[in-house]
Amino acid sequence: MKKASELEYLLKSIDHKGYPAYKSLAGRYDFMNYVLSIDHVQGDPFASPSRLSIYVNRRKAGFPEGYLDTPGKRCALADYVLRAFGRAISRFSFQAGGSGKSGLIGISRPGQEVLVRSACEFTDSDLIVRFEVGFPAAGRTVLAGELQKILFDYLPKCVSSALFYRALPAKDVENAVFLKEDQEFIRKSLSALGLVGFVADGSVLPRESGVSDRPMAKAIPFSSPDSLAVTLNLPHRGPVRGMGIQKGITLIAGGGYHGKSTLLKALERGVYDHIAGDGREYVITDGTAVKLRAEDGRKITSVDISLFINDLPNGADTRRFSTLDASGSTSQAAAIVEGMEAGSRLFLIDEDTSATNFMVRDALMQQVVSKNKEPITPFLERARDLYEKAGISTILVIGSCGSYFYIADTVLQMDSYHALDITDQVADILKRRGLETFHADGFALPASDRRLPLTAKAAGNTAASAAFAGRSAHGRGRGDYGKGRPDASRQGAHEHAKVKTLGKTAFSIDKENVDLRYVEQLVDSEQTTALSYLLRYAKEHYAGSNLTLVQLVNELTKILEKQGLSAICDSSYVPVNLAMPRAQEIFACFNRY
Repeated sequence: MKKASELEYLLKSIDHKGYPAYKSLAGRYDFMNYVLSIDHVQGDPFASPSRLSIYVNRRKAGFPEGYLDTPGKRCALADYVLRAFGRAISRFSFQAGGSGKSGLIGISRPGQEVLVRSACEFTDSDLIVRFEVGFPAAGRTVLAGELQKILFDYLPKCVSSALFYRALPAKDVENAVFLKEDQEFIRKSLSALGLVGFVADGSVLPRESGVSDRPMAKAIPFSSPDSLAVTLNLPHRGPVRGMGIQKGITLIAGGGYHGKSTLLKALERGVYDHIAGDGREYVITDGTAVKLRAEDGRKITSVDISLFINDLPNGADTRRFSTLDASGSTSQAAAIVEGMEAGSRLFLIDEDTSATNFMVRDALMQQVVSKNKEPITPFLERARDLYEKAGISTILVIGSCGSYFYIADTVLQMDSYHALDITDQVADILKRRGLETFHADGFALPASDRRLPLTAKAAGNTAASAAFAGRSAHGRGRGDYGKGRPDASRQGAHEHAKVKTLGKTAFSIDKENVDLRYVEQLVDSEQTTALSYLLRYAKEHYAGSNLTLVQLVNELTKILEKQGLSAICDSSYVPVNLAMPRAQEIFACFNRY
């Protein structure tokens, strides 16, 4: 490690030289209270900015050890510090002059959710913050004096104001950590209470606009119907009353624009914890919940959709169904089976984004087109068995199909954003109408033995793995971490596949696009970037292995849990823009590759 004074000397020595002279700055420098690491230097002023890291010894940073003794607390504290550092550097970005991206100081900008991010993390020894800086230049001539301002004037001020406990409001830091603990307490309590979701009284569910995830001003706060009210005694907040959504089949009914989809959206995002002031801090959903919808045109590879679709006119095998252009019904059937494969215990469905013929067939349609001429078994006839035989609950927004009332355990009506429990009222109406049954025979859990057709670039050689279609005679369970991994030495030196994030909704890997626009629980483009790295890592480390898709994702999630996001980078530096996806999103990504 070099001294900060040596960096000053290097800067003076390269001033007004050609831009490649900046490459000589790469390395680590001791600034006494922290270490500055210049990890990667951009090739020219218009290229992606240079990547830097700051390391502050945990003891010097001074954060209480009680805030760092669990993964959840570390995540919350890192999120708070990252936001504080981001506010500090925003005052200095582009204050240094030059062309192109000269003077840019960029860092991850978290939204309303609290996620594990590569931009800020606490290790056993250090607080690490990763960010980008556009090294200043006039054309392609080094402006060392401008970079000196950034590294020796602006950055030290940001570090001292955001990365040391003594400089931060202690109560706010404590509240961030305590809020995370309360949220985790609710989520861990749900199953034992027979619940899949909780919405606290006073929650603000509507968002500011379609393009803003901040809470709507003057929105009607949520209040629970007395019949569904639950009071939870949280470790720090104390008693919190709210609506408990019970396991089983829950319908959310009501007129248009009364808040049905708003409630479902809040529950969809309730798989993540939220920052204070979001309004949904205590809207907590089972962490495995998956939002399902029709997805016309998506790719499906060897999925067993026979639970819902059989006897196709073209004779296609629906126990191993593949298509490059799925219909609404086949895509939704595949999404349900994939959700089961991903370990989901809760499906979230909105009638508005579902395939009508997949959800229901009314009595008149069944008279006109006989059942033996219809290959689709509607979700209506399977939902009850999904809960009773597979343990998967459903929360469904309905606005036009009353048949679902017959199979529901709980019926909510949203009336001007107020939630009403109308379960008993609906039961009375159904008694007067007479009994109807909606149930299909032949329920059987689909197989979970698919394999991902991975290929990897190795020393002048492309290795292809087994296709999805095979079944494993000797599958490995969740506890066999690393055992299915092929020896990297057998594959030779890898040439990394090129990955590029295309916003939150897609990425490319070696110029092949992976479309994630309908994976609606992705909340940050940094999660999409992490998914691209995970897919690349899988291609480079598991091509040729005999792992099923379930086993592969289990292996990857264990690596993330044990080693963090840096483990999937396979490079000398860790990107600044990775955020942790759930296992459900990893499955969704691989299923669309």
